[in-house]
Amino acid sequence: MIGLVLGLIYGVIAAAAGWGDFTSDWIAPFGQIFLNLLKLIAVPLILASLITGVASLSDMKKLSRIGGKTIGIYIGTTLIALVIGLVLVNVLQPGSSVPPEMREKLEATYQDDVETRTLSAEDIAENSPLQPIVDMVPDNIFSATTRNRDMLKVVFFAIFAGIAILMIPGGKGQPLLDFFSAINEMVIKMVQIIMYMAPVGVFALLADVITSVAGDDLRAILELISALGFYSITVLMGLFLHMSITYTGLIKFMTPLRVRDFYRALVPVQLVAFSTSSSGATLPVTMETCEKEIGVSEEVSSFVLPLGATINMDGTALYQAIAAVFIAQTIGMDLGLGAQLTIVFTALLASIGTAAVPGAGIVMLIIILEAVGVPAAGIGLILGVDRILDMCRTVTNVTGDAAVATIIAASEGELKLAPVTGAVSS
Repeated sequence: MIGLVLGLIYGVIAAAAGWGDFTSDWIAPFGQIFLNLLKLIAVPLILASLITGVASLSDMKKLSRIGGKTIGIYIGTTLIALVIGLVLVNVLQPGSSVPPEMREKLEATYQDDVETRTLSAEDIAENSPLQPIVDMVPDNIFSATTRNRDMLKVVFFAIFAGIAILMIPGGKGQPLLDFFSAINEMVIKMVQIIMYMAPVGVFALLADVITSVAGDDLRAILELISALGFYSITVLMGLFLHMSITYTGLIKFMTPLRVRDFYRALVPVQLVAFSTSSSGATLPVTMETCEKEIGVSEEVSSFVLPLGATINMDGTALYQAIAAVFIAQTIGMDLGLGAQLTIVFTALLASIGTAAVPGAGIVMLIIILEAVGVPAAGIGLILGVDRILDMCRTVTNVTGDAAVATIIAASEGELKLAPVTGAVSS
């Protein structure tokens, strides 16, 4: 928390004093090192934890039960997030608050970024409707593990391998299970070491974000926030409502855990998510916190959380719904019920396929805009504040992962409440 506050203060001072180059050269690298360390262990953690999680289940029936509940709740919470986003953006109408001259200035400023992301979205849009399923199945697991953007392929292989080990008769798969279990323990220990650097990493990342957005002129970020302030408030309000209503309600009524204990235990996870803007990079911290602070069993956390970091993007889906309608409002387009239902369906599928890395949601947003006939160039209106909002929606994403893991553990009788009380009181 100290690193977070100091990073924000330094970023504002650096932007006002024109220290952008100094921050980029001498401060930002420490944040990138911290982020790289977390990304470094994301793939081996997902591979080891999912394989051991699936293979440790007593039978296929239990696997299908836990898997069905997990995916069902993930999809359900994403739909709720989309509805909250659409209701807010239609009621508050943030697009009507952007002056025409600021709209033109924003579009011109981010034209290069728009073109680059549009090309990426066009490549995705040209694919078959079933391409996401094809992309989920790797043709080379070693190639898939070299890119964090291919995390869904790693998840597929890990679940497939875990099922295969589970089906090997006579305990012959136990050596393999022990091997991946040892890797899992090693990665968790690496997480503990990396987290010693967290205060410095969080400070550097936030300082870099502010100076990158503002440049060497603090007035630039103040202008941007004043122009897009209503839009940003709408997104933040939606994220807050989703966490306070959906997740809080689920924890309160579907688990014996106290809501206050749940959120208090998640503070370190949310801080790392906020500073890294990556569910994948935050995953090691999420798993450790859920197991040691909340009391979720390793069997449940090792299956539910890696899956959630890959397919559960409630915050991203909510933001995409608000952003699509906001852009349409800003340019004077009226999106009817049919178009907004298309946004719900497309955003639901896009949230599942969105990579758990910073900025990936923007590319998927372009696909949603194209689906409802809104010009993709409109993303230039929101790119300036996207990084800040990305940090906030990542907090929502990881909170949702932890909430679902807690619910599944409670439903399976694998939520140990003793560690929560002890960890929180200490």
